[in-house]
Amino acid sequence: MVKYQNVAKKIKQMIYQQQLSKGTQLANIDGLINQYQVSRSTIIKALNCLERQGVIYQVQGSGIFVRERKKRGYLSFLQSHGFTVDLDDVYGSSKVFNVDIIKPSARVKENLQCDDSEHVYFVKRLRYVDDKLYCLEQSYYRKKLICYLNTDIVERSIFSYIQENYNINIGFSDKYFQVIKVDANIAKYLGLQAGDPALCVEEIFYTSSGEPFDFSKIIYHYENARFCIQNHSK
Repeated sequence: MVKYQNVAKKIKQMIYQQQLSKGTQLANIDGLINQYQVSRSTIIKALNCLERQGVIYQVQGSGIFVRERKKRGYLSFLQSHGFTVDLDDVYGSSKVFNVDIIKPSARVKENLQCDDSEHVYFVKRLRYVDDKLYCLEQSYYRKKLICYLNTDIVERSIFSYIQENYNINIGFSDKYFQVIKVDANIAKYLGLQAGDPALCVEEIFYTSSGEPFDFSKIIYHYENARFCIQNHSK
């Protein structure tokens, strides 16, 4: 995790731990520089990151303010911080089915820009929020970049593990949305009937240097999954 992301995480934790209400004014940039002992550019990047996440808003000439927190249990529709980070306000868990090393299919190779010699980790897991089944997630990680995964890691936050152990900074992602009718196989995992609707999201995650490392297909339970969009003007 790069320095500005770490500072952003600390400011966010402070806001939530102190239960600061909407409109509470934070210290100004100079005050935050002194508090966190980092450069001005790091603080500015951290604040911009928090603004994109919907945690704060900045008013030119007035200051930095706490934004209304998103409703409990809602997943950010546009941002990509990882499932665990986006839903840190509720209890979540995972049921893992696969953590396998495989040769990627042509489609996975295309999305991850793999060469013919590469292998990937294939991860299949169900995600739960407040004990309700939220989604089925099928992900492919480039073993060239993510050298080791196991069930214990996959049951928690893969992104946190990647950032802490491989010095990989998660930069951006491309998301593709489609409403589908689930087939019998998917319905079995989600506890639905074949033909029920579901939101299917395919997402490619890139490092900050632009290298793809994760291609995921997530199918959300139509009754339990909830989403929000927190826009900002910049």
